[in-house]
Amino acid sequence: MSAVDLAPPARHPFLTQGWARFKTHRLGRWSLWLFALLFGLSLLAPVLSNDRPLLVRYDGRFYLPLLHSYPETTFGGDFHTPTDYLDPYIRARLSAPGNFALYPPIPYSATTIDYYAQRPFPSSPSARHWLGTDDRGRDVLARLIYGFRLSVLFALALTVTGTALGLLIGAVQGYFGGRIDLTVQRLMEVWGAMPELYLLIIFSAVFAPGLALLLVLLSLFGWMGLADYVRAEFLRNRQMDYVRAAQALGLSHGRIMWRHILPNSLTPVVTFLPFRMSGALLALTSLDFLGLGVPPPTPSLGELLAQGKANLDAWWISAAAFGALVSILLLLTFIGEALRDALDPRYTGMGR
Repeated sequence: MSAVDLAPPARHPFLTQGWARFKTHRLGRWSLWLFALLFGLSLLAPVLSNDRPLLVRYDGRFYLPLLHSYPETTFGGDFHTPTDYLDPYIRARLSAPGNFALYPPIPYSATTIDYYAQRPFPSSPSARHWLGTDDRGRDVLARLIYGFRLSVLFALALTVTGTALGLLIGAVQGYFGGRIDLTVQRLMEVWGAMPELYLLIIFSAVFAPGLALLLVLLSLFGWMGLADYVRAEFLRNRQMDYVRAAQALGLSHGRIMWRHILPNSLTPVVTFLPFRMSGALLALTSLDFLGLGVPPPTPSLGELLAQGKANLDAWWISAAAFGALVSILLLLTFIGEALRDALDPRYTGMGR
């Protein structure tokens, strides 16, 4: 009998019975579809929210301002500078008989300042700005869309990086055990005692703040919690008969870890993915709120919350940012609970 015969199916149970149980969890299933829909729409942010038209027809010729920058003289202006498509004069030229311009549903980008607004900033919601403007005259809804995209992409990147590190280090600890396990555990205790916030403040003062710096620093600390669960799974599974048989047949340690133990140790990894994304999103939002995150004028949920704090009378800024943040965290929490229930063979209360 070979190790392949003794080994359980390499495919994780979630791909079969677990996924079937997940689909019966109505709240988790709809949360997943809604989150995927919102994220997909946010990836189309330049098409949904932009201060450039999607398509322009002028003097019998077609233009694509979304892809190319045209000087103002192209549309009858006086200057060779890039066209300001919010300028009433340019809009009048583009709406003349025989011409047309197809604008996005939200004719403002995340950094667009509405110089032609009739009300002082920040202005309350109106037909011109559906969620109002911030204290610099930028459209809140546009910044919300771009900030949501940035936050989710950062959370995904941080989750993938932290998960990969946690899997690698936890797998090595659990599989080899002994001195390697003890040494790594002591190093983790020392590393976990490092003041993460102070390090972020120091590095933000030394280096130019940005997403890359935040991703590296947060990834260095974000793997330890997952590594403990993976270590425990590998410690348990390495005693199984199929692992001993594979070792007796002379398979390499890497092949045994990757093909035989890892597929049967993924339950905590898959279960914690939505919660790790929530933690990553909250970390970025908190750092942006404190001014230690992405540099201005990058749109982010934390920056909107900071503006709401600085402009308490502009309730629409805080309401939009807080509502978006709570909605995202709720969706991720519902997805995480559904995954946890789907991967628990003892749980039979699906369908809620």
